[in-house]
Amino acid sequence: MENVIQYSGVEVLRNEHVALKDVNLTVMPGEFVYLLGRVGSGKTSLLKTMYAEVPVAAGNACVMGYDLNSITRKDIPFLRRKIGIVFQDFQLLPDRTAFDNLDFVLRATGWKDASERHARIDEVLRLTGMATKAFKMPHRLSGGEQQRIVIARALLNSPGLILADEPTGNLDPETGQRIMTHLYDVAKQAGAAVIVATHNHAFPHSFPGRVLRCERKMLVE
Repeated sequence: MENVIQYSGVEVLRNEHVALKDVNLTVMPGEFVYLLGRVGSGKTSLLKTMYAEVPVAAGNACVMGYDLNSITRKDIPFLRRKIGIVFQDFQLLPDRTAFDNLDFVLRATGWKDASERHARIDEVLRLTGMATKAFKMPHRLSGGEQQRIVIARALLNSPGLILADEPTGNLDPETGQRIMTHLYDVAKQAGAAVIVATHNHAFPHSFPGRVLRCERKMLVE
């Protein structure tokens, strides 16, 4: 089975300072992985290297079959098509319905056939329990509903890897539990590797997975 992520001796910079050094990490399909650590410990910077937002400063890094040391600018969109990203601040387009937000992503990633796009959008909205909210504008959705649309967006291209950066950070505890349940179910059902960066130490007890910590500029298991 091909690994999803392979990092060896990787150094990660944030604002030209070392955030993490000598990162060695292998993630396999279907794994549910937690990235724990306090604010500023390098969690987000590490995730950003995985979708080529932040370059790898040293070492060898491969994600979804792409060598991050030599990836070209034109290949970055193809890498990102294989990754679902769940941002804490949602980043939904405010002037489009939930459905149109998802359709925008599919059109941008090469889905030409409208009926195929609609079928795929219906599918991910059902998966995340949002089928009845498809034509609402983002400001008409609660924080938890917006986050579920963000998870639906992350699933559109059936990614092999989902990166969730503090996905429950802005939500009340009950909604946060529901969001984690969705992510966990998706990992198990779709076989995607999921990495959740969080400072909530309770989640690994409710949703068992592999736990990694960012501390003292190191990634420790």
